[in-house]
Amino acid sequence: MNHIHPAPIRDTVQVRFPNGRAYDGPKGTTIEEFLQYTTEEDIRKHHVVAAFCDGNLRELSQPLMADARLVPVDIGDPDGARIYRRSISFLMVAAASEVLPGQTITIQHSMPFGGYYCERPNNAKLTDEELNSLRTRMRELVEQDHPLNKITIPLDEALQIFRDNGDTEKAELFARRRKDYLTLYELREFRDYFHGFMVPSTGYLDTFELHHYNDGFILQFPRRHAPGILQPFEDEPRLAKVFQDYNDWLSIIGVPSVASLNYALNNGRCQEVILVAEAFHQRQLSQIAYEIADRRREVKLVMISGPSSSGKTTFSKRLAVQLLAQGIHPVTIAMDNYFVNRDDTPRDENGEYDFEALEAVDVAFLRKQLGQLLSGETIVQPTFNFLTGKREWGSELSIGPDHVILIEGIHGLNPKLVEGVPSSAMYRIFISALTQLNLDRHNRVPTTDTRLLRRIVRDAAHRGYTATDTISRWPSVRRGERFHIFPHQNNADVFFNSALVYEQSVLKALAQPLLLQVEPGHPARVEANRLLAFLQWFDPIPSDALDYVASDSILREFIGGSILDKFEIWRP
Repeated sequence: MNHIHPAPIRDTVQVRFPNGRAYDGPKGTTIEEFLQYTTEEDIRKHHVVAAFCDGNLRELSQPLMADARLVPVDIGDPDGARIYRRSISFLMVAAASEVLPGQTITIQHSMPFGGYYCERPNNAKLTDEELNSLRTRMRELVEQDHPLNKITIPLDEALQIFRDNGDTEKAELFARRRKDYLTLYELREFRDYFHGFMVPSTGYLDTFELHHYNDGFILQFPRRHAPGILQPFEDEPRLAKVFQDYNDWLSIIGVPSVASLNYALNNGRCQEVILVAEAFHQRQLSQIAYEIADRRREVKLVMISGPSSSGKTTFSKRLAVQLLAQGIHPVTIAMDNYFVNRDDTPRDENGEYDFEALEAVDVAFLRKQLGQLLSGETIVQPTFNFLTGKREWGSELSIGPDHVILIEGIHGLNPKLVEGVPSSAMYRIFISALTQLNLDRHNRVPTTDTRLLRRIVRDAAHRGYTATDTISRWPSVRRGERFHIFPHQNNADVFFNSALVYEQSVLKALAQPLLLQVEPGHPARVEANRLLAFLQWFDPIPSDALDYVASDSILREFIGGSILDKFEIWRP
């Protein structure tokens, strides 16, 4: 016991950083102050916007009252990127309240080069002068480095602020809140609610730009893979049309926001919402089948690609049924059967097999067999034995004038896969869950969150993975998409939007218990908490309404009960 001795009560806290350094400071010192002290340059130049404090994500403005381990979070981290995007959105909305008084800007959807498409009421396009004024005011606020303060006010007062700001969706969403207070963010005189953390002041938000686009404008910000710069502006007319079409569907159904969806599901419209949403999918599928049928003399190869949990498997089978109804006989070729032998599989930077690299596929052999089929020859199909890691041989295959080949896979839109195949002989499809339903005018539902929830539910039900497993693997999945899928999406002839307006209300009951099982202190817990906070705004569908979800719905691929699970196209 000689090592134990009385000690004075400390009025300081100590923080430790990953590099092993430790610093003492008075209790109440903010995380930002510790980070600024320990870095040689200004924290803003490192793009640090938050920190993990003992494994929990915290704002830089958080005062520390006890010893802690700090890990800086910059824009290159997914959580840091979300904080920057959320903060720059707040800055834009606050600046707009000054230069465009009485006009509520709506943040609609994301752009792949890093930005949000925004509109003001009635699709009234901003003039050059108005856009310049908004940009100038935002830059002035950044230079003046105003604090983004957190304030807690009575709920009734907050609801009135939302109504005064023209944000009726937010007022409706919070009107059902059980607690009688709400925490808002404040920039000068402007107050608003945003779902998640912010940077401590406007000085952190010096990288942005505004561009005219269609009837609105783009608020551009850095992508997390290049945090210090803005990517070149790229027009994405087809992607913009997909989002606009989905927005039109929401208007037709009468559920433009989460609050209106909750109201519809709880007031006798649940079946209608589900059936009409599914009808939109069926309409898209039918149109794609019609387009292929119109080119049946030319099109012999249909390539399908999209990111994880987009519903590619169900989509491919439903498209096959639609093609059969058009008198076209689809033949499916599985790209996985063209893997190179395991010993020839490339490895990633960690020395692990990289099955997502194009070089993991025997591209030359696939091209050769496609050429043979298109020339009327018979091939012997390969099969890949995943246990031995080697190629084996299956049945013979040939196609006739009424056949079309369906190939679905991660590299489906990569032009290297089909070099030598005439463009006129191909029809290319990109599928993703491009969610447009937002929580309110300023808080988006990210498309990646929809796909991650789908995957968590499916992995638990069909693959034996926990939510911890799925969340931990998700960054690797996203890297694969960034390198191998999204760069080729514009090669598609058509985009299919697999999002369903009601799906979060179905996934909630299935995902919540899985997310709650993520152990506190595990790195995946931060993401689990974020998803749980997001799901709280969705009411679950009534218990008997699950029967309304069609047996061939894309959602069934994730929640189970799909009639297409064992569906195979018959070959004579």
